[in-house]
Amino acid sequence: MGDRIFLSSPHMSDEGYELQYVNEAFETNWIAPLGTNVNEFENELASKVGSKSAAALSSGTAAIHLALKAAGVEEGDIVFCPTLTFSATANPIIYQNATPVFIDSNEETWNMCPKALEEAFKKYPDVKAVIVVHLYGLSADMDQIVALCKKHNVTLIEDAAESLGTYYKGQHTGTFGDYGIFSFNGNKIITTSGGGMLVSNNEEKIAKARFWATQSRDTARHYQHSELGFNYRMSNVVAGIGRGQLKVLDQRVEKKRAIYEFYKKELGALEGVEFMPANEWDYANHWLSAMTLNGSVRPLDVMEALEAENIESRPIWKPMHLQPFFEKYDFVGTDVSERLFENGVCLPSDTKMTDEDLKRVVDVVKGLW
Repeated sequence: MGDRIFLSSPHMSDEGYELQYVNEAFETNWIAPLGTNVNEFENELASKVGSKSAAALSSGTAAIHLALKAAGVEEGDIVFCPTLTFSATANPIIYQNATPVFIDSNEETWNMCPKALEEAFKKYPDVKAVIVVHLYGLSADMDQIVALCKKHNVTLIEDAAESLGTYYKGQHTGTFGDYGIFSFNGNKIITTSGGGMLVSNNEEKIAKARFWATQSRDTARHYQHSELGFNYRMSNVVAGIGRGQLKVLDQRVEKKRAIYEFYKKELGALEGVEFMPANEWDYANHWLSAMTLNGSVRPLDVMEALEAENIESRPIWKPMHLQPFFEKYDFVGTDVSERLFENGVCLPSDTKMTDEDLKRVVDVVKGLW
C-alpha cells in the first residue's frame, strides 16, 4: 500500500513565506489577536479580491455569523440558504435565533437555483437575508441571484469559503454581495490552520464587525460593554501564516484546476460518469474535483476501493433539509440536491499530489469498470 493520498491537506509554500511572518510575530512579541500581520492580512486579502475592507476572524463560520448580525438578522427572521452545503453555512442562522429556509440546487451550477430562489421569495416575501454558496469552488449564477436580491431589497451574503481564487465573469467570488466570507480552515485552498475573513465595501459595517469580534469593548479606561460581544478575532500568528499563503494562492488554483482537468480527461468517458459543471462565465478554483455516477458503479464502490489503497475521498455534502437537526425547516425546490448527494463523490484534490499519485487514483477508479 502506498503513502496516504489526502482529499485536501495544508500545503505550505516552498519559499517559507509563512515562517517569515510568523517569526516576525514572535520576535516582536505580538502573540495576540492584533498586530501587523492581522492588519496587513486584512489589507492584502481585500486588495487581492477587490473589496474595500476586511475583518480577520477566527473562522469562516464566525464571518457568516457577523455578516448576519450586520445585516440586522434577529430572532424570527427568515434567511434563505442553499441546502447543498456544509452545516457551517446554516449554523449561524440559528445562532441569531433566525429561521433558515433551504433552497435547492440546479444542474447547471450545482449551486443555488435562481428559479427556486424566486419561488422562495414568493412564498416568503419578508425574508431578511440570502446566503449563497460557491460549492467546491464553482461559482453560483450571480447575475440572476444578485438581481433577485436587489429586486426584493434583501441583503446578500456570499459564502465563498470554498471559492477563494474563483472568478465569476472576471470578478472574484465573495465580492458581489453586501458581504463575502472566506475560510482558511486546514483543508481550504490556502490555510491559516483555522481562520476566516469577512469582506465588504461597507467599511463602517466591517469596523462594527471588528468591534463585535473583540468582545464589543467600548472605548473607555475601564472594561465597558454596551453590546453583546464575541471572541472572534484572528491571532497575529495565524494571520502571519495567511499572509504567506496568500502569496501562493494563484499557484494553488492552477494546481487544483490541473487536477480537475486530469480527472476529467482520464475518467470522463467512463459509463455513467459526469463531472462537476464547467460554465464559460466561471473560472473555478476547483477546490475539490467531484463527479456523479449514474450507472452500475456507485459512489460507495469508488470510496471503498480508494480507501483500500490508502486514498481519501468523500461523498458530496448531504443536503441540509435531510439533516436531522435541520429537517424541520422548509425546503424550496425539487430533488436536484438529493440526486447530487446520492450520486456524487469528491476525489482527492490535494495540491501536493504528484503525477504518480494522480495515476494511482485513476487506476483504482478505472478498475471498477
